[in-house]
Amino acid sequence: MDHPASNSAGRRYLAYVSTLGTTQLHLRSPFVVAFWSLAFPGLGHLLLSKYLMGYLLFLWELFVNSQAHINLAILYSFTGRLQMAKDILDLNWVLLYIPTYIFGVWDSYRSTVDLNHQYILASREDAEVKTFNINSIEINYIDKRTPWNAALWSAMMPSLGQILIHRIPSALFIIVWFIVIVQQAKLLPALHNTLLGQFAYAKSILNPQWFLNLPSVWLFAVYDAYVSAVSRNNLFDWEQTKFLKKNYENKNFKMPVDKMAGSGDGMYIVSTFDHSNYY
Repeated sequence: MDHPASNSAGRRYLAYVSTLGTTQLHLRSPFVVAFWSLAFPGLGHLLLSKYLMGYLLFLWELFVNSQAHINLAILYSFTGRLQMAKDILDLNWVLLYIPTYIFGVWDSYRSTVDLNHQYILASREDAEVKTFNINSIEINYIDKRTPWNAALWSAMMPSLGQILIHRIPSALFIIVWFIVIVQQAKLLPALHNTLLGQFAYAKSILNPQWFLNLPSVWLFAVYDAYVSAVSRNNLFDWEQTKFLKKNYENKNFKMPVDKMAGSGDGMYIVSTFDHSNYY
């Protein structure tokens, strides 16, 4: 029987290991994913590894938000300059912004619910997953990473945590657009002048329309690196357990019957298992 083009022979499978990364199913909270789409359209879909949809919505957010001056209106509203917020908005673009923004949040919630169902079905099928992939340009394999280590690297520079856990599509997209946003916001010159005590000049060169995109992208990179490392570790444990059960567990294995023995210092366990039956 021929295997499908993927690296699993099942109808549904928990993960796909390619040289560019590991895409996997695992249970997620629909509200958490919807929150990231609410914070910045496209991020919820990237969290689900729905890259094409995530890229599209992310680029749409940057372009339409910039044309409608949404971030500037938010800034003016939070600082009490309500009339300026009203005047800065471009209604031609705002009316285009709202439907797609709501769709992004709704679709990320719906997709999470659907993928949770697929995860449950895939878990029941318990199909084999290829754990190692190598070609002429890259190597990828399932192993364990420290989640906080991945989060720390992404906190220092977004995308480094994704590179550590080998999520190349996310890492490449995040690093490119993080650099674009930082350059457009003039963040580094503003930070430099702030450290020199030139606060008024730093404030004057900072572009708030682009700067307000940074918190969502930066925090997402940290969160995605952490939860992806956790899910990758869980996948490693699942695959290792499955391998050991298949190759090393004796079907005739008899569980030892333990009894409790007492002493003056307390209780301890004495095994009555006959080791001659184990191999």
